[in-house]
Amino acid sequence: MTPGALYLVPTPLDFGVAEATDPLEALLPGETLAVAGRLTHWIAENAKSARAFLKRVDAAVGLAAPLQEQHILELPRQTHKRGDHTQDDRAARDWLAPALQGHGIGLLSEAGMPAIADPGSGVVRAAHALGLRVCPLVGPVSLMLALAGSGLNGQHFAFVGYVAQDPPTRAKRLRELDALATRSGQAQILIETPYRNAALLRALIDSLQPGTRLAVACGLALPTQAIRSARVADWRREPALAADLPLDLPAVFLFGP
Repeated sequence: MTPGALYLVPTPLDFGVAEATDPLEALLPGETLAVAGRLTHWIAENAKSARAFLKRVDAAVGLAAPLQEQHILELPRQTHKRGDHTQDDRAARDWLAPALQGHGIGLLSEAGMPAIADPGSGVVRAAHALGLRVCPLVGPVSLMLALAGSGLNGQHFAFVGYVAQDPPTRAKRLRELDALATRSGQAQILIETPYRNAALLRALIDSLQPGTRLAVACGLALPTQAIRSARVADWRREPALAADLPLDLPAVFLFGP
């Protein structure tokens, strides 16, 4: 029996953010939709959002099996924020058993590309260990869209994920990253839970050097998308830069020289 493959299936960035009204054909390439429609086995960050995504796939291209017959395994909660790139992949090998029986398996995050700023890397490692094909499909990646729209160094950058919530610890970490960015030219990319976005933006404005460029990309690919990029001195001098940013939406924060 020919083993199935693990497909990394990107989802629209509107997922879980706003009422999904745009057809998937306008948001994802045809081949990505075709593969998603053929699959019946899934490993998902969130089972509820996976089912909602599959309903949209069904409306766009149809599903190989009805939604109630789709096999959806939800990743453990402890992997959601910090990821699973350092965890043992033995459990993930068990989850991939259907692929050894010939089934293709889709890996889904709630929005964007799985295993980038989202859980799933342990599943990918397990697939490699089992000798399965790993097939990332084409679709949106919020970090890259934000970097492209920031005006920062797209040749040398680092994703540093979340920073501490404790204000003194957070400020110290931001100053360390700012010094690294100044010394190396490397753009720094951060994210935060939406309800903490405003606090992180305030901390960035207060902690970074005046000459550092700070960019914020909110609600990427949504009708309310907003991207602002300016020197920290300008963010401090012009409150209007931040005043109407939709910080209640998922956002990517970037800074560097």
